[in-house]
Amino acid sequence: MSALPWLLVAVPLCSGALLAAAGRRADRLAPVLGPALAAVTLVLAGTAAAVRPSAGAPLLAGVRAGLAVDGLSAVMVVTVAAVMLCVLVFSATEFGPEEARGRFHGLMLFFGGAMLLTVTATTLPLLLMAWEAMGASSWALIGYWWRQPARVRAADTAFLATRSADLGLYLAAGAALAGGAGGLELAELPAAASPWVHVAAGGVAAAALGKSAQLPLSFWLSRAMQGPSPVSALLHSATMVAAGAYLLLRLHPLLAATSWAGPLVAWTGALTALLLGAVALAQRDLKQLLAASTCAQIGYMVLAAGSGAVAGGVTQLVAHAAAKSALFLAAGAWLTALGTKQLPALRGAARRYRAVGTAFVVCALTLAGLPPLSLWAAKDEVLAGARAESAGLYAVGLAGAALAAAYSVKAVWYVTRPRPARAAEGYDTEQRGTRRVGRSAPQPLAVLTAAAAVLGVLALPGPAAWLKHLVGSPAEPSPTAWELVLSGALAAAVAAAAWWWGNRPGALPAAPRWAREWLYLERAADALVVRPVLALARSLAAFDDRVVDGAVRAAARGGLAAARTARRVDDDGVDAAVRAVAAGTGRLGRWARRPQTGLLHQYYAQAAVGFAVLALIVLLAR
Repeated sequence: MSALPWLLVAVPLCSGALLAAAGRRADRLAPVLGPALAAVTLVLAGTAAAVRPSAGAPLLAGVRAGLAVDGLSAVMVVTVAAVMLCVLVFSATEFGPEEARGRFHGLMLFFGGAMLLTVTATTLPLLLMAWEAMGASSWALIGYWWRQPARVRAADTAFLATRSADLGLYLAAGAALAGGAGGLELAELPAAASPWVHVAAGGVAAAALGKSAQLPLSFWLSRAMQGPSPVSALLHSATMVAAGAYLLLRLHPLLAATSWAGPLVAWTGALTALLLGAVALAQRDLKQLLAASTCAQIGYMVLAAGSGAVAGGVTQLVAHAAAKSALFLAAGAWLTALGTKQLPALRGAARRYRAVGTAFVVCALTLAGLPPLSLWAAKDEVLAGARAESAGLYAVGLAGAALAAAYSVKAVWYVTRPRPARAAEGYDTEQRGTRRVGRSAPQPLAVLTAAAAVLGVLALPGPAAWLKHLVGSPAEPSPTAWELVLSGALAAAVAAAAWWWGNRPGALPAAPRWAREWLYLERAADALVVRPVLALARSLAAFDDRVVDGAVRAAARGGLAAARTARRVDDDGVDAAVRAVAAGTGRLGRWARRPQTGLLHQYYAQAAVGFAVLALIVLLAR
């Protein structure tokens, strides 16, 4: 079965590349081929999760390309493949014939293959290749509507923000080599010599936190909402943003090998859950609310990785993937139907489109952490690990959970209100709505909603113990009864308060600007990174133009001046001397030719004069 891991990643990668390369010629078949290939991938993922195969091949001298499906990656491959299938089934009727459906389905499959390669890679070089492929395809998917400059700029922002963090993986690979982990196996990284193990841990943490849109790089996920909603449902709920959290969960031993990496990661996740929860609560755009809530919910997975609650983080990841992908798909269905994603304009949307509305409400209440839905128990699994590390971590995580209840109920309140009499005036602000939901939308929404509701069973004592054994952390703490009661009661109380507040007469108060503007994170990145880098680039360009190029131009001018001087010396000196010698020789020749008259008496006279001169010289010499 050593071929199974390669087949698992090759099917979506190769088929996706071929579909995308075929372009518009594949548009008619893509809505059928895409889901069919995703279904094959899900079958392969389920088989791999049951069999747990491993494979490898030589890559570089002393370095192998390794793949393996172990306990942790078994959960991930099934999750990624299942969500990809649901999203592609939903997308089958989401895009009209004028859209490049072949390119869309091809890129989605290619991205899914890159994600599967990421979660099964056991060596850093293969992980880096998958990481790069995932980043490139995500950029292409966010900028899918490339004829619209704003969407392309959003894709560029997301790509550059994550790429700057991705450099940490290259730093980690270099540190691993320097620290003695020459095989670059992920399992060998914690054994790297000091201080290189600290460098490797820092590089991995930077890359993972950036990819998972944690503070301070959370803003890129806001810009990524310019992409199609199915892209957000796959990339920004279950795969790309979860890849960083998965990497931290996978490499928890590396974080534990240092005294600082685990607490740093844990506090970053906790603060992201709290602050981005406040950002989500302030949003009036549904996709922006879901994006900020994604950052906050991923924060719990990062908190779990930092505090050693690996099984809790996996439970949170799987439950969140189901709930959030369904929420993004529901938002996309309403955007297609009504042409807007503004919450005030979506009043009554859940009543008008009941299948989508039911899925949205159930998944939003799951996101709120209300018992007995899945994220209530999953979040407590994470918080149990946080409480074992620090009471402060537990308190911040609990506060973030309260905000989750508030922003989730806020979204539910808007979409379940009675439809206003002049509701159509708020429609078509983003695009022209079709006033209908695609035929393929209800089925995947129903599957994801059911999964979101019931996956909390993974936190029950029996399944929780099985999952902890599966991921290799059997000693991980479990929540006590009072923790479960406290978090459930807190979520219910906050949800009730948010619903009551929404029913109060008068407009809802305006949220603080810092929360609406995502903590000014993009402005800070622009001021602290973009502008200084551009200023440095302009300074280097000026230095290159004025100094380097100036020196080259000056050398050229000096060469030309020297050439002109040499030409003058040649013309006025050498050539003049040659001409003078030639002229003198010519004159001597003419003088010498004058006596040559051909007359014999003149020759006798010349001889006589010559002999007289010689005689005079002899007489004078004596």
